[in-house]
Amino acid sequence: MSESTRISNLYQSIYNGNPWLEVNLDNTLKNVTAEQAYKKINPNLNTIWEIVNHLIQWRRNILERMQGEVTKTPDHNYFVPVLDPSEAAWEQSLQTLAKSQESWNAFFEDFDDADLAKIYVNNGHSYYEHLHGIIQHDVYHLGQIVILKKLL
Repeated sequence: MSESTRISNLYQSIYNGNPWLEVNLDNTLKNVTAEQAYKKINPNLNTIWEIVNHLIQWRRNILERMQGEVTKTPDHNYFVPVLDPSEAAWEQSLQTLAKSQESWNAFFEDFDDADLAKIYVNNGHSYYEHLHGIIQHDVYHLGQIVILKKLL
């Protein structure tokens, strides 16, 4: 099995598989209503919805980097208030998250392990580090979502 296939399998398991940590994004977000996702538990914490949207944007950012684009991270770091707290808008966010996973799956189908050593020009990190970084990023925020759900 190639290294990129192992990384792809790991990333897929974090989204909707059976990862070692025993929780995944898809199952954790199932049955979360728009009202719950939008609820601000503490003024110093992000909402579940804000975290989901943040995940989506970072997944896009890193995928663009992996495809050779040079991206700039906005000052707000992709944490922006949700303007439409409707169930339809929440469902759209969940669908966009699912589509981001599909985009990653498609990316990995043609990824060459030789590219793992490539360096991204803006920060000097390898593509390998970016791939593991986005997985770690998802897991970090998955933990936050799990805690926020418990506080609802």
